[in-house]
Amino acid sequence: MDFQLSDDQRAIAEMAGSLFTDLCTDDRLRAFDTSDEAFMAELWDKCVETGLHALAIPEEAGGSGLGMTDLMLVLEAQGRGLGHVPLWSHQLGAATLARFGGAAGLELATAAAEGKHIITVSLDAVARAQGAALKLRREGEGWQLDGSVSALPLGADASHALLLAESADGLRLLAVDLSAAGIDKTAGVFTHRGGVADVRFKAFKLTAADVLPEAALPWLEQRAIAALAALQLGVSTEHVRRTVAYVNERRQFERAIATFQAVQMSMADAHIAIEALRSTLWQLVYRLDAGLPSPSEALAVKYLAAECGHLVGHKAQHVHGGIGVDLTYPIHRFLYWSRALGITLGGSAATLERLGDWLANNDKLGWKYDLEEQQAL
Repeated sequence: MDFQLSDDQRAIAEMAGSLFTDLCTDDRLRAFDTSDEAFMAELWDKCVETGLHALAIPEEAGGSGLGMTDLMLVLEAQGRGLGHVPLWSHQLGAATLARFGGAAGLELATAAAEGKHIITVSLDAVARAQGAALKLRREGEGWQLDGSVSALPLGADASHALLLAESADGLRLLAVDLSAAGIDKTAGVFTHRGGVADVRFKAFKLTAADVLPEAALPWLEQRAIAALAALQLGVSTEHVRRTVAYVNERRQFERAIATFQAVQMSMADAHIAIEALRSTLWQLVYRLDAGLPSPSEALAVKYLAAECGHLVGHKAQHVHGGIGVDLTYPIHRFLYWSRALGITLGGSAATLERLGDWLANNDKLGWKYDLEEQQAL
């Protein structure tokens, strides 16, 4: 087994790290917080210029055709820098359209690879206790869509969206042109300052091609989980790094608080949570790139990402004391990002329930030695 990154992957990671380090300084993030921008336009332009926005878009659509491993390296760097750009949703949305959307989907994915459009994604309905708020029903040769999507990322700025709606056959993934008439949008900001919009549909008409095949949802969801987990890994890693630097400088009772056992144990717990997420995430992206089924692995990563964000966020804030809630001090942004990612992931309780259902319906523990490809060895 070779666990080393290739030269190209190292180059991608270094380029992404440099880009987010240079354009996501604390001063730039503070300026963004006080602006009316929905995302960091200058940073997005640089992502388009360097091709980071199209790594996972297939080559036939004009993208780089790389795998989830390459994308994960970029998203982890984005998480460390807290860069407000739609990297994962844009290219995974485009990749889904290129794979499942037919000729029209391939055309839209090509435009996305060229940077002409921004594609957003909302899969919140998967973990929503009340079910999908969008309802889909057949209308002649096409479909009719009614309902709403709350807090759609860049809902007022993206040109197209992949959304989930409840149909008679269960959840279906839709490709929606957000510039079409008959869509009502109310723009706002999420807890971590990212731009969102509530989007409402009333008797909105869709063609048969706008409703993607059933296989599109699990394909996209597993990759979206890996992307969100990679962001959380980056956020939590930098959160702990800054916290360790702080506790080594902060002195109380004439000694650095990093020497206190309680502080050391808190940081050790945070480190363990990060490394548990890292190892399971690497396994997931390997399986996705290898074309192996990954339903339980994706749910395990989703659970660990939600747990890691919660644990690291609160332990880091705790050892910062009062300064952690001072909005002029940059550490609060990492907690806000962790909370936002946890909400997007759907929370650990709902994920654990889904994983339990999967295990109950599969006569295996979910470990690699129980999987079909291992049984043949």
